[in-house]
Amino acid sequence: MIPDDPWFPLRTERLLLREFRESDFDNVHEYARDPRVAHFMEWGPNALEETRAFMQRQFEAQAQWPRAAVNLAAEHLADRKLIGSIRLSVSDPVHLQGDLGYSFNSDYWGQGYATEAARALLDVGFRVLGLHRIWAECNVENAASWRVMERLGMRREAHILEGKHIKGRWRDGYVYAILEHEFRETR
Repeated sequence: MIPDDPWFPLRTERLLLREFRESDFDNVHEYARDPRVAHFMEWGPNALEETRAFMQRQFEAQAQWPRAAVNLAAEHLADRKLIGSIRLSVSDPVHLQGDLGYSFNSDYWGQGYATEAARALLDVGFRVLGLHRIWAECNVENAASWRVMERLGMRREAHILEGKHIKGRWRDGYVYAILEHEFRETR
């Protein structure tokens, strides 16, 4: 299922999805410290040390291949700035399941970047990794995130009541998913 050679970097119309570099630190910290970006996340807003720890985890993961989870930097091609990150994981190799997650700099919200990056990773998940189903989840209050999933053709499969305790309170979540043949039909 996981190819012998990495399937990235990926180029979309406006993004380069690639591994993280040391020079990305300031751009990663810019969005990771933003309370608007971190509001629905389990992490953040990050202090410098937390962003350093995140980057160190990325570099350690990037030193290994194959790996079941790939977190890529999303670089904006027009200005060569890292504007977010996106992850694709093979979460259940026996049943050919994967999961997807993303976070983007709030200055780039509402412009289709998350949808563009996620569509590229769905394509890899189905075409390259041979997955049957890819799912994602988000806080029910994060309408922008679940709208991205709906634009991708993902369907809401579950409303999880108080499924995660984040930042001092229980949060409800939505689970979205798409099957390989559904994705192929939307292309």
